[in-house]
Amino acid sequence: MSPSGVGVRASARGFVQQSPLDEDQQVDFKGKAKVFCRTYDFLASVIPDTNPEWERLSILLNLLISKLPAPKEEDLAKGILEAIDMDSYRVEKKALMKIALADADAEIAPVPTEGGGRKAEPELDRLSNILKSFNENFGTLFEDTDRVVKRIRDDIAPQVAADKAFQNARANTPHTARMAHDQALGKVIQVLLKDDMQVYKQFVQNESFRRFVGDMVYQFTSP
Repeated sequence: MSPSGVGVRASARGFVQQSPLDEDQQVDFKGKAKVFCRTYDFLASVIPDTNPEWERLSILLNLLISKLPAPKEEDLAKGILEAIDMDSYRVEKKALMKIALADADAEIAPVPTEGGGRKAEPELDRLSNILKSFNENFGTLFEDTDRVVKRIRDDIAPQVAADKAFQNARANTPHTARMAHDQALGKVIQVLLKDDMQVYKQFVQNESFRRFVGDMVYQFTSP
């Protein structure tokens, strides 16, 4: 099979044109040519002396196969979208449920004045633990880690806590509070650290530092 659909026979003297091949014959020729090339490549690797005619034919077919057209295949999906009337499909409400309290007398239990729980960690102890962890992870990046941590606590955290979007998310959609917090933190960092390039560079380029600062500020802004 050739690109024009005309069969050829290879010989040492050249090519002899034959009658045109139909599509089935073209597919058959291409398949047999591939089988010959694979078989000859294997034989050539295990047999020391090969047939020169086979060698030339193998080179010819390897070059020819990539040029042969693929058989046309019927597009089975043609017309499917046109046959479907998308306007006839719509979303329908299956049920309507009303949630309401029963109209009956009830009593609300008093807030317990005793019970378990744990003692809240003092602010100074929490800051001390954060400083220790900060020094262990990033002590080599800054000469004055205490200043960096205190600035994050005293300057950055209050600005993030005052962000309206963060306040709204924390009050109404707690599951999105952290995302709103991180967005607010990014805006505050852009403003407050423009004069502190060392810290700003680490926040932008160092993922571990950015994640640590985010967790720290989120902890400071949590009630």
